[in-house]
Amino acid sequence: MEDYILWFDNLGMNDVERVGGKNASLGEMISNLAHAGVSVPGGFATTAHAYREFLSANGLNQKIAEELSALNLNDVNELARVGASIRHAVMETPFPPALEAALEQAYQQLQSGNANMAVAVRSSATAEDLPDASFAGQQETFLNIVGIDNVKHAVKEVFASLFNDRAISYRVHHGFDHSLVALSAGIQKMVRSETASSGVMFTLDTESGFRDVVFITSSYGLGETVVQGAVNPDEFYVHKPSFQEGRPAILRRNLGSKAIKMIYGAAAVAGRSVETVKVEPEFRSKFSINDAEIAELTRQALIIEAHYQRPMDIEWAKDGDDGQLYIVQARPETVKSRASTAVLERYLMNETGKVIVEGRSIGHKIGKGPVKVITSISEMDRVQDGDVLVTDMTDPDWEPIMKRASAIVTDRGGRTCHAAIIARELGIPAVVGCGHATEILRDGQEVTVSCAEGDTGFIYDGLLSFELRENSVDSMPDLPFKIMMNVGNPDRAFDFQALPNEGVGLARLEFIINRMIGVHPKALLNFNSLPKDIQSIVEKRISGYASPVDFYVEKLVEGISTLAAAFAPKRVIVRLSDFKSNEYANLIGGTLYEPDEENPMLGFRGACRYISETFRDCFELECRALKKVREVMGFTNVEIMVPFVRTVGEAKQVVELLAASGLKRGENGLKLIMMCELPANALLADQFLEHFDGFSIGSNDLTQLTLGLDRDSGIVAHLFDERNDAVRALLSNAITACKKANKYIGICGQGPSDHPDLAQWLMEQGIDSVSLNPDSVLDTWFFLAESQSS
Repeated sequence: MEDYILWFDNLGMNDVERVGGKNASLGEMISNLAHAGVSVPGGFATTAHAYREFLSANGLNQKIAEELSALNLNDVNELARVGASIRHAVMETPFPPALEAALEQAYQQLQSGNANMAVAVRSSATAEDLPDASFAGQQETFLNIVGIDNVKHAVKEVFASLFNDRAISYRVHHGFDHSLVALSAGIQKMVRSETASSGVMFTLDTESGFRDVVFITSSYGLGETVVQGAVNPDEFYVHKPSFQEGRPAILRRNLGSKAIKMIYGAAAVAGRSVETVKVEPEFRSKFSINDAEIAELTRQALIIEAHYQRPMDIEWAKDGDDGQLYIVQARPETVKSRASTAVLERYLMNETGKVIVEGRSIGHKIGKGPVKVITSISEMDRVQDGDVLVTDMTDPDWEPIMKRASAIVTDRGGRTCHAAIIARELGIPAVVGCGHATEILRDGQEVTVSCAEGDTGFIYDGLLSFELRENSVDSMPDLPFKIMMNVGNPDRAFDFQALPNEGVGLARLEFIINRMIGVHPKALLNFNSLPKDIQSIVEKRISGYASPVDFYVEKLVEGISTLAAAFAPKRVIVRLSDFKSNEYANLIGGTLYEPDEENPMLGFRGACRYISETFRDCFELECRALKKVREVMGFTNVEIMVPFVRTVGEAKQVVELLAASGLKRGENGLKLIMMCELPANALLADQFLEHFDGFSIGSNDLTQLTLGLDRDSGIVAHLFDERNDAVRALLSNAITACKKANKYIGICGQGPSDHPDLAQWLMEQGIDSVSLNPDSVLDTWFFLAESQSS
């Protein structure tokens, strides 16, 4: 029987040639990780020998070889014809009697008397899921299969799927000899996730390759909807070091739309064993798994990663009957874990245009070209080299044409679907889960698809200019001060940490409030008294969170902790919110609470806002979030920066307010930094420094207020220059005062990013750090190193 059937618990990773990578991995986990609490449903696999005997006993080998040898892969119609012909021949050919008998005997043993037991029948190729190639979705999976006749039919479907159009194309593209790849069918007990949840997780960030997180996706029902990209799932990022220290470790939560779910169908036969239904609105507005389940998935993922000693791509499912979480597949991650870290490749938009559509970005590249809206696989031949492929969802069947596209845009899908995996591997930018791209974009319309701006991917109208920069970071030259970064967007934190840096010199809280929250804090504090129309908008925004205030605090926590985790253990200086009244008014509900000021730039902002009775409750929410990040989650690398402090009295009051909120300077290593951005700050530097651990110079406001310029006015914009002698005199004064007091002095304004010669002057003045915009870090670093050596 072992010539044809092998049980999972007798298999390990040395059996890839016998049962393929997927089944060998299931056996490896059952044999070696069950004692550690990794739960994998049992089952058995047909062998590669069984598959080869099936082909040779019936003369299929010769027919397949003849058909494939004459195939022109560039002709998608011919590919479809040849693939269909081979699959039909496989389905019509009977199993050898010995294989059929072995299947019947093993299935009866797995049933253990339960005639209604459902199984999953999965493909496992002998060349699949090796560390140097991903065969994601190349062969079929059949769920909820009941009865031996249906199992045998599903196994034959699995064998035939080795000759799907996408599988044939993929093997040629990656240099695999068709005759050397064999198929094994895995027959595994079903996990009843149709009444619970399922998804995919990676033990790294799929977009940046950042190794310190587990990325989990989850949706309701059977997992194929997530894998196929049919739903926009919930997403979670978990920080590995924090989890291993026993601290709260969930960095980010993104609520997916989860519009449909896959459940058991009426007939338990391949092709009709499952169906998709709509998810009720009340469940769509909730997360599909809770924090305890996220923690349990993380625990199992880390055990699997440690065992295989490489980043892993794992499918999981929750059983609605017993409430347990199971691992149903695990394979090496094959894209980001192979990417070179010695060369940084950066795509940058040189101009922006009208945003037509947006969704979730896959990769960090930019592509442009004419739109081709494709509604079915029968239209594949319409896609030409350089087209932007737009469709509802890109099934892996489309892989032969995906490589032609300059970019891919889909209505549905998440970051762990097959299409996203293939797009990453092909190096093509993709924006998934756009909602209605197929309705909005027109055939032939020229667009630019940008995945270079964070979690959100943008489709711009027109062919816009962009550039690719490549830099080697193997041996960065030494500098006499630290180069830090200005990072406001947590979406890009995992990318930016890969740049040479000494931490974050400016993390803007208002960026998190604007992008991740979007609601005025007063509107959340006074939710019950909001006008009904605003209340309805806010209610949708806060879906998944316990209360309006919890939403505000937790979103701040997520943004800050993501930045802290990305750069740990380096310092991350978080600036308290510095919105002006007109900017706060632009938030949902903002006009209800903000004054109408003639000149908001010089009005109700910074320190005076925090100590005001009208804003203090909002300020306390910021403090609550910062305290949780530092004290509960353990990110003591976070320091706090206070902006726009007009007087020494304001400085004293803010420091006292922070202490009253549990953020006392010096406790648990907390450092308080002040933005030095008013001439008064530099002139009275000694007095301000009595209340702070250092200065971070805000050169934008300092220049504006020194030269009496409105930096938003185009009429006087040409006079705005941070290198002006009066500005330099104040900069020098601040640096000297901090050096005298032996306290930190850095600069986080735009000046050094725009003017490398200013950065050089600051270096000569003895500044501790210069915080630059990420896109100017490498250029400025090399400029300073060259000027130092010349």
